[in-house]
Amino acid sequence: MHTALELLRLLPLLLLAYLEALARLLLPPRRKSVQGETVLVTGAGHGLGRSTALEFAQHRSRLVLWDVNQHGIEETAAECQRLGATVHTFVVDCSKREEIYRAAEKVKKEIGDISILVNNAGVITPADLLSTQDHQIEQTFAVNILAHFWTTKAFLPTMMKNNHGHIVTVSSAAGHMPASFMLSYCSSKFAAVGFHKALTQELSALGKDGIKTTCLCPIFINTGFVKNPKMRLTPILEPDMVAKKLLEGILINQKMIFVPSSLNIFLFMEKILPERALAAWNKLQAIQFDKVVGYRNKE
Repeated sequence: MHTALELLRLLPLLLLAYLEALARLLLPPRRKSVQGETVLVTGAGHGLGRSTALEFAQHRSRLVLWDVNQHGIEETAAECQRLGATVHTFVVDCSKREEIYRAAEKVKKEIGDISILVNNAGVITPADLLSTQDHQIEQTFAVNILAHFWTTKAFLPTMMKNNHGHIVTVSSAAGHMPASFMLSYCSSKFAAVGFHKALTQELSALGKDGIKTTCLCPIFINTGFVKNPKMRLTPILEPDMVAKKLLEGILINQKMIFVPSSLNIFLFMEKILPERALAAWNKLQAIQFDKVVGYRNKE
């Protein structure tokens, strides 16, 4: 009986939640300013990380850029400085926990608190499972998900103290829809989506409503990350466009960003289609990219 009463009390809350969601659809969302915020972007030496840094530079944010490639990160910094941004660079290997912690302490000591953290660094080994080396699997998880834990643990305490901040998780469409010959990558990106959702819920449970979270999930981006990607139903994205979508989502505190937005339809279809129909749908998409399929050579 007690449970039934609690369920009845839940109905007005559900109605209110639907009305709020409808209002957000009909009314333009409020945009916040990131001017003067100190933003740390990992994997900022090229591709989406570089484009994201440039977007923040145009919004007059202070930038802290991390990448394992010194030449790449210096090029990104120079472009951001030409836009008038203050930029600090650090060569950091995000596959190594202690290196992340050391760099984080240096940032806090020399620059100050980070208020927006963009966990963007990522790696991929496009190959079938049996052709993927153990160390490649370990590196994929170290960079694509474990680094999110270490950077967040390093910079979250000050955000919690101030009840102010934003943590951005760059995942992938592969974090929702699996793809062949990307097993370790997909697994790590599924973990990244789970990290974002669990962190969001935990911050809410702790009453830290001033700390926002966003998760970005794009399809293939033209960064050289994957060689010669092709899809029949959707175009390959350019990093500048994806970065603009990301920043727009950050400014309105959007929790989940799919690029393109039509990915929502694909995710819905995955939930409702029978297995055989889903297999036919995946075949229709004709996802292709350069990969190693060593198993065929062993037959």
